[in-house]
Amino acid sequence: METQSNTSIKKEKIKLDFKDSKYATGRRKKSIARVWLKKGSGLIYVNDKKMNEYFKKPNLQIAISRPLAITKRESEFDVRCFVKGGGLSGQAGAIIHGLSRVIVQFEPDLKPTLKKEKLTTRDSRAVERKKYGRKKARRSFQFSKR
Repeated sequence: METQSNTSIKKEKIKLDFKDSKYATGRRKKSIARVWLKKGSGLIYVNDKKMNEYFKKPNLQIAISRPLAITKRESEFDVRCFVKGGGLSGQAGAIIHGLSRVIVQFEPDLKPTLKKEKLTTRDSRAVERKKYGRKKARRSFQFSKR
């Protein structure tokens, strides 16, 4: 009996009504985040899970809620995002970028405060490719004179 109830809980999806919401895309490294924002109570969902279930590290949780904290809108908006590609830190960066772009759509007056914190611009830094004749991108093999 207990196993049946546990499986039914896992199959239940969180149904969120995001019909009257704004949408934006955020990118970082290889990650792409699709972010929806609507008036609500401050809940953040990532890939149909609560943010603290998806991102276990507290520094990533704080980073994601940073655009809302800077604009002092933590408890005014609900956020729903789907993110794919890359690792957790890249995904968090993509969500931050998308979230700040959506906030600007909702309230254009907040653009200067988000721009000052460099949250609206895409962070173009990515891993440099490995070159031939070298161990890594820049590290070469040990040189021996004799």
